[in-house]
Amino acid sequence: MWTIAKISVKEILYKRIFIVIFLMSFAFLCFYGIGTHYAGKEMVSPGMGAVQNVLANNFFATQFLGIGLYFAAFITSLLAIFSSVGSLSREIESRQIESVLCRALPRHSFVLGKLIGLGGILLLFAAFLFAGVLIINQWFGGQLRVELEFGQLMQASGLFLLRVLILAAVSLAFSARISTLNSGIIMIMLYIISMIGGFIEQFGAVLKKQVLIDTGIVTSLIFPLDSVFRKMMTCLFDSADNPISFASQGLLGSMSVPNDLMITYACLYGLIALGLAIRSFAARDI
Repeated sequence: MWTIAKISVKEILYKRIFIVIFLMSFAFLCFYGIGTHYAGKEMVSPGMGAVQNVLANNFFATQFLGIGLYFAAFITSLLAIFSSVGSLSREIESRQIESVLCRALPRHSFVLGKLIGLGGILLLFAAFLFAGVLIINQWFGGQLRVELEFGQLMQASGLFLLRVLILAAVSLAFSARISTLNSGIIMIMLYIISMIGGFIEQFGAVLKKQVLIDTGIVTSLIFPLDSVFRKMMTCLFDSADNPISFASQGLLGSMSVPNDLMITYACLYGLIALGLAIRSFAARDI
């Protein structure tokens, strides 16, 4: 299992998609840092009162940080999907897996090794982007700097990392049953449906339309990725001694806050997907 994990790490590091996404991420952090720096310098408006400046700064600070984390989550999601959807199906299609399984390696060990290797790289990459966005906000944000507590950071970072593990597990489940191309299409569609459903739920909460809220909840049950992101934003920005923190989250925050039960459901979702990947791969005729 650990040998498969090491091989998986080497495979993803040598893939062109990893290099491309890493360069995209570096460019994203550079442009985000430049934008945050100059936006922070221009935030104070002489025509506004002190209270109005504080309210405006608080709102735009959370929005800038939220936008950075949203695109960081998008980049890590792309890497998780593209690196995982072909991890099993591609080796089956190319017949390379026969030389591995002929050594009496249990099939569940092969799947777990793939998850450990892919998951390890994805977690490191996600932690790098999450920390990069926060460091830029703290060092270059100026008036847009957000005061964050250590407990908030730990909860938010845990949820941010959870997303990539869920994506990897679900991608492996599809990769064990169908072709690489079909797996990729399904995963991208699930990701888009989840994001759109999340925005629909937030609009429903703002407009007080229960139909829209229920639609968003259904999409979260189909694929709970957006719920994990919304919960992360709530953990990061919501504070009991800050009465305007809830309103300052904006569209990337959560007016309809996912509860802890939804996060438990997301964890079970990933575990069930991993179980299906192991079962499907064990039963597949190779």
